[in-house]
Amino acid sequence: MVCDTLTGNLLIKMFSAFTSGGTYETMGWGYGPGVGANFDKIINIISRASGAPVIANAIQYAASCSQGNLPKLAAAEYQAARKAGLDDLIKKATAKEAPTEISPPAKKPVTEDITGIDILELEDAVRSLWAKEIYAETGMGCAGPVIMIAPEDKENSMTILKEKGYL
Repeated sequence: MVCDTLTGNLLIKMFSAFTSGGTYETMGWGYGPGVGANFDKIINIISRASGAPVIANAIQYAASCSQGNLPKLAAAEYQAARKAGLDDLIKKATAKEAPTEISPPAKKPVTEDITGIDILELEDAVRSLWAKEIYAETGMGCAGPVIMIAPEDKENSMTILKEKGYL
């Protein structure tokens, strides 16, 4: 299943809470471990929706990470990845033009929606439409984040969003 990050989090919570009738999470190991460059601690997270089975699994998982010396393993992997050129790849993939201030075009009724854009990219996607003089708004639909658009602009908007890599 492929979905945006917000919908994915919601679905995982629903799947995890299924056997409790939806009142709390009964399956899983929490969230984590958080691993990153220069992390010297093991970070695992549970949520207030986590039930006793999830909390027990999360504690066991954190203990396994500690016994396996996760911070040292992660540091060695990051060092090897940097030696292989990771930093250059990240710079290349995240290089962006200096942001320019884009004002929205004249407001008009937006009754159509475009789904499938990650919540973390939603604002940028709308600005890319504004740059082409297409009025758009962000919104939240039943299945996650949406871009609201006028019916007459939908086809052109879809083309632009595909060209920009948002869809």
